[in-house]
Amino acid sequence: MIQVRGLTVRYGERTVLDGLDMILPDGVSCLTAPSGAGKTTLLRVLAGLLKPLQGSVELPGRPILLFQEDRLFPGLSAWGQVEWVLPKPRRDEAGYFLELVELGGDRDKHPEELSGGMARRVSLARCLAAGAALNAGVYLLDEPFAGVDPERAARILERLRGLGKPILLTAHSPDLAARCDRIVEL
Repeated sequence: MIQVRGLTVRYGERTVLDGLDMILPDGVSCLTAPSGAGKTTLLRVLAGLLKPLQGSVELPGRPILLFQEDRLFPGLSAWGQVEWVLPKPRRDEAGYFLELVELGGDRDKHPEELSGGMARRVSLARCLAAGAALNAGVYLLDEPFAGVDPERAARILERLRGLGKPILLTAHSPDLAARCDRIVEL
């Protein structure tokens, strides 16, 4: 369960989150709001990357964050991107995470050979692998399906649900949001 109490975040004079209270049970929750309303800010606070002005956060274990940007390493293949975050004895698991995001056949492609949606899925696979390696308690996914076709996103979302970890993701797609266990509007 994710619990947020009285969360306030300001950037200078601009208040982005103002006394936010939220309780999310386990499962897949989708955070929706117009651009600039604080979705990414909330994920960054939950991940511990941004300190709020006030309020508290309680998570079911260590969080792992998928950034909105892909942040792929230029010299590494899709396999290498995922393998890089796994401990040496578990590096063969990279294939599992690439299959999870439907990129098993593209394991040797480098970032410059990937479409935007493929690069996003490599980033997601790497995030999931890092979470598995660190025994993350919750996944925080900022626009995990940007550039991914809706049918594929729906299939991957079902696989994510099968990981058995709480997931909070952001999405602009109403169809994708509707496939989540709950929708939270900021």
